[in-house]
Order: sequence, then structure tokens, then C-alpha cells
Amino acid sequence: MADKLKVTLVKSPIGAVPKHKATVEALGLRKLNKTVELPDNEAVRGMLWHVKHLVKVEEI
Repeated sequence: MADKLKVTLVKSPIGAVPKHKATVEALGLRKLNKTVELPDNEAVRGMLWHVKHLVKVEEI
């Protein structure tokens, strides 16, 4: 595993399931095409798995 993950919001969560919207918000992604660096742990990976159709993930 990498130390950090670079996560970018590539698709709008407007029409998504409310739980997915909340997950995107909890990841710190507020606007389209914005990127955040998150620690690489099981909790973050689980959140990303649920919204994998909305985000792009790169290992740093």
C-alpha cells in the first residue's frame, strides 16, 4: 500500500444515491475536478469503493 491516495472528483454526485453524496462530502470533495490527499487506510479505501464511479484514485 502507498502512504497516501490522491482522490479527484470526476463526476457530479447530484443524481447519486444520498449515501454516496454524503460519502463524497466526507472525503472532502466539494467541487468537480478538485483533488484531496487522504491517508491510505482501510476506512478510506472502503469509502472510495462505494463511490468508485464518481472519483479517480491515484497512489502517491
